[in-house]
Amino acid sequence: MTLAALNSPVGLNESQLSIVGRQRLEGELHVNGAKNSALVLMAASVLSCDSIRLRNMPDLTDIGTMAKILISLGVGFHLEGSSAVLRSDGLTRHDPSYDLTRKLRASFFLIGPLLARHGVAKVPLPGGCRIGSRPVREHNKGLQAMGVRISIEGGVVSAEVQGNHGRLQGCSIDLDCPSVGATETLMMAATLAEGETVLRNAAQEPEVVDLAGLLKAMGARIHGAGSSTIRISGVRKLHGADYAVIPDRIEAATFLIAAAATRSRLHVTPMEPNHLNAVLAKLEEVGCSVNPQGQGITVTTPGQLRGCDLRTQPFPGFPTDLQAPFMALLTTVQGTSFVTETIFENRLQHVAELQRMGAQIRTCGNVAILEGVPMLSGVAVTGTDLRAAAAMVIAGLAADGVTHVAGLEHLDRGYARLEERLQAVGARISRIGATRPALLAA
Repeated sequence: MTLAALNSPVGLNESQLSIVGRQRLEGELHVNGAKNSALVLMAASVLSCDSIRLRNMPDLTDIGTMAKILISLGVGFHLEGSSAVLRSDGLTRHDPSYDLTRKLRASFFLIGPLLARHGVAKVPLPGGCRIGSRPVREHNKGLQAMGVRISIEGGVVSAEVQGNHGRLQGCSIDLDCPSVGATETLMMAATLAEGETVLRNAAQEPEVVDLAGLLKAMGARIHGAGSSTIRISGVRKLHGADYAVIPDRIEAATFLIAAAATRSRLHVTPMEPNHLNAVLAKLEEVGCSVNPQGQGITVTTPGQLRGCDLRTQPFPGFPTDLQAPFMALLTTVQGTSFVTETIFENRLQHVAELQRMGAQIRTCGNVAILEGVPMLSGVAVTGTDLRAAAAMVIAGLAADGVTHVAGLEHLDRGYARLEERLQAVGARISRIGATRPALLAA
C-alpha cells in the first residue's frame, strides 16, 4: 500500500465521488427511464408467457438486482442496448431467494404476478434503503380480500390462493393509505383475477399510470389509473408487448435542483412537466425561472434565492424522494425554510451530513428548520440512502472546496453514471476508488 493510499479518504474496496464545488453548470442533461417504473414493469412481465420488450431502461444496479431475481425464477432476460427483453414461459419457481430480495424493496412486487400465474408465492419481506417503516400490510390485506391465505414466518410471506381453482377473485378494496406499492401489486394481481376488482384510495403517481399502460398493452382491462379509483376487469390471459418506460421525474428534478444550487442555467430533457408540478412550483418560489422548452425544462437561476416551506405528500404533492435534494438547495438560500417529512419517519438522516458542511439546520421530530448560509464547505460526507446520496452530490456542487461523497452503493441504485453526465455540463466531479458495478455484475 502506498503512502497516498493511506492518506486517501477512499478505502481499498470503496468508491467515492470527489467534487470541486462552485462550478457553474451549462448545457443539456438527458433524463433516463424511470427506475421506479422500470422495476415494477419488470415484475409485470411475469404475468405473460410471451416476450415483453421494455425500452428506455435505466442502467442501474437496482435493475440488475431485479433481473437476477427474475432469472433465478426461470424468467428469460437479455439486454439489447437500452432495451430489456423478458420472457416468462420458463417460469419454474415462486420463491425468490432472500439473498437477492433483501437488497431490493421492489422485489416484493413479484407476489402479485406470482399469485396470478401460479396461485402460490413465497416472497421475503423487502429490503432497500433504511429510511423508515414501509410495511406491506396494505398489499397483504388486499390480496387476502382476493382469496389469498397469507402467513408470515421468519421474514418470509407465504401466500396461496384458496379455492376458485387457484384463481384470484375480483373484489372491492379500500386502501387505508394511497400506497404506491400496494396499488401496483394489486393492479397486477387483478389483471388475471375472475371478475372485477375496484381499488379505492389508490395511489395516483405517474408510475402507477405507466404500469397501467404496460398492462393494457398486454391485453389487461384497466380504467381510472391516475385517479383515486381504479377498476380492473380480469382476463384469462395476457400477451406480449413492446413498451417504453417513462422518463424519471425524480432524476429530472434532481438535475433541476442541482442547477438551482449552483446558480446555473440548465436544460433537462425529456420529461413530463405535469409529473413535477409541485417541484417546479417550489423552484419558482425560491426564485428560479422555469421555462418549458421542447420536451424538457430550462431552469435559470439568479444570484440570490430565498427560502420556502415544503411538506412531502403523495402525488400530486411534493415527492418524499426529493426532500433531501431540495433541502441541500435550501441550505444555500437566504432566510428560513421549514421542511416537513410526512411519508417516512427516518428520512432526515442527511441532516447531520449537511451540518458537517456548515449548514444551519435543527430538527424537531419530522420537521427540519433551516437558516440559509452564504456558503457550504467541502468535507467528507456519506449518503445514507439513495436520495440522501444525491443530496450530498448537490451540496458538494454548491460548496466551497472539495467534497468527498461516500455511499455510492446507494447512489448507483438510482442515478446511472451521474459523474460522467455532470462532467459534460461543467461539473468538476470524478469517481475515485472502485469502479461502478456493471448492470448484471455478479
